[in-house]
Amino acid sequence: MAETRSGEGATVGGFRSFLLLLFVIGVVGTGAELLLLGHTEDLWQWVPLMLMAASLVTLGWRVVARGSTSLRIFQGTTILFVLSGVVGLWLHYHGNAEFELEMYPALQGFELFRESVTGATPALAPGTMVELGLLGLVYTYRHPAFGNV
Repeated sequence: MAETRSGEGATVGGFRSFLLLLFVIGVVGTGAELLLLGHTEDLWQWVPLMLMAASLVTLGWRVVARGSTSLRIFQGTTILFVLSGVVGLWLHYHGNAEFELEMYPALQGFELFRESVTGATPALAPGTMVELGLLGLVYTYRHPAFGNV
C-alpha cells in the first residue's frame, strides 16, 4: 500500500509541476503581450502587470524558501488575479458600451451587448487573468506544504 501512495504522490507532484509551468508560461506571455500593446496608460492597466510581477517574485521566493508562507502569499496573489480579471472584464465591456452609445445612441439590448463585446477593446481578454488565477489556485489546492495531502 505504501508503494501505491508514493506512486500517486509522484503523479500528483508531476501534475502540480506541470500546472505551475503552465502558469509561468501564461504569466510571462500575457505580461509580454500587455507591455507590447502599451497596456500602461493608467493605474487600472498596471494592475495585471503588477500582479504578474508579484506572482513571479513570490514563486522565486518559493524556490528559495520552501515553507508555506510563500505559498500562502502566492495563493492570495492568484485570488487577486481572479478579482482583477472580473474587474477588467467589466472595465473593457463598459468602455466599449460607452463608445458604442456615443456612436449609436439608439443601441440597446442584445445589439448593444454584441457590439460592446466585439468592440475595439477586447472585452473578454481580461478573462485570461481569471484563468491564470484559477490555474494558480489549482496548483495550491491541498498542497503538501500546507500539511494536508
